Amino acid sequence: MDKPREGAARKRTIRRIIYGAIVLCVVPLITIGLNRLKPAAPTVERATVWIDEVKRGNMLLDVRGLGTLKPEEMLFIQAPTDGRVEKIIIHPGTTVKADTVIVEMSNPELQLDALDAEWQVKSAEATYRDLKVKLDTNQLDLKSNAAKVQSDYVQAKLKAELEHKLDKDGLAADLDVKIAQVTMEQLANQDSIEKERIRISADSIEAQLAAQQVAIDRLKANYELKKRQVSELKIRANTDGTLQELPVEVGQRLTPGTLIAKVAQPSKLKAVLQIAETQAKDIRYEQKAEIDTRNGIIPGHVIRIDPAVINGTVTVDVKLDGPLPDGARPDLSVDGTVELDRLNDVLYVGRPVFGQPNSLVTLFKLDPDGIEAQRVQVKLGRTSVNTIQILDGLKIGDKVILSDMTAQDQHNRIRLN
Repeated sequence: MDKPREGAARKRTIRRIIYGAIVLCVVPLITIGLNRLKPAAPTVERATVWIDEVKRGNMLLDVRGLGTLKPEEMLFIQAPTDGRVEKIIIHPGTTVKADTVIVEMSNPELQLDALDAEWQVKSAEATYRDLKVKLDTNQLDLKSNAAKVQSDYVQAKLKAELEHKLDKDGLAADLDVKIAQVTMEQLANQDSIEKERIRISADSIEAQLAAQQVAIDRLKANYELKKRQVSELKIRANTDGTLQELPVEVGQRLTPGTLIAKVAQPSKLKAVLQIAETQAKDIRYEQKAEIDTRNGIIPGHVIRIDPAVINGTVTVDVKLDGPLPDGARPDLSVDGTVELDRLNDVLYVGRPVFGQPNSLVTLFKLDPDGIEAQRVQVKLGRTSVNTIQILDGLKIGDKVILSDMTAQDQHNRIRLN
């Protein structure tokens, strides 16, 4: 009975030795295998990244800048004379016509001067009429005297002719004939003198009246000036448009040249964009542009490039070539895009977060199954607002992640959920 028990124990011992040997061999192999396995790729939520596909075609190069709508022409209204602001009729934002009164001013001294100038004109006109009456009276006296002399001359001439006729018939004395002849010649000479006196008197009358008229005209001009200055105390818009600014207050004393208001024509607006100086170097006159007013896109073209750089930006003026949408008004914030160039038949993709022109970057390219993405090196070319040229590293149809992936700098592969 003892022999069977010893055989069973020996078999159990052998099995234990075999199992132990297997364990001793398998554990190192498993350890070596685990050490050789690649670390698991980190997981990234697909919804949190921006994925774009590489395309081939024509690529538009443009730059973008924020700006505002500004009037093409702004009318600055200044105080024409000294005065005090008595009343403000309308306020900024109001639509005005050319004859719309904006502000009423007062100047008692100017109003008194205008009244005095008016009475000076009336006085000068009365003096003119009085002088004309006197001169006309003198002229009538001269004409009356001339008429009497002419009558005497005609009578003397007739008498002289009669004496000559009687002398031929031997009926008149020589002395009477001579006296009649001398008298006629004397009156003829006097008649000529009186006519010349009338002519000279007429010239004198014209000259005196002209001098008096000059004095009247001078006084009238002064009066019109004063009257216009008084009327200009009512400050008008002088053009159709919208009142933009009104930097005065009731009771304020103004001197000539003080800015009272600014009036703009809302139908004639331009876009004033601020473009980064690094991008503005390629902007040229007449380049096409688009202005987004958030209520419509207006085509335009570049009309001015400010030579100065302020706070890292260059001011670019764009003339609007299309109709203004509803709600467009001065100082409205807009987003402008200026077209620089077009690249034909090139590879391009959406612009990555850190994509700079003519640089070498690494991007995560998706595998064909779209589950994982591997880091690849990409050579970039020229850039636009939303796209960038691909020179090397990608081909048509490749999908890449354009989002900021700095959090995955330690990994060459990622997995998308």
